[in-house]
Amino acid sequence: MLKKKYSKKDNSCDVTFILSPGVDAKSAFLCGDFNNWDKTATKMDFSEKEGFSVTLKLKIGTSYRFRYYLDDERWENDWQSDSYYPNEFGSEDSVVEL
Repeated sequence: MLKKKYSKKDNSCDVTFILSPGVDAKSAFLCGDFNNWDKTATKMDFSEKEGFSVTLKLKIGTSYRFRYYLDDERWENDWQSDSYYPNEFGSEDSVVEL
């Protein structure tokens, strides 16, 4: 799930990426265009109530492809993202549009 909070001061948006606790994972990282798909750059915090989450400040007027990397072994999409885009691995990436 995505939560967006647009800035009134600049051309940015705070986007909170939320992954349900039902995903059954011990660790989660957010990977995407914004961090060169680095599997360890953006660690997500965990809470019993909300699951995994992280907030990034992203530029408005851009769309970003992303996925979640869970337990150092599997990829998961955000099934409530703004859209999806096919990738070169035969699956799809989630997309956030700002």
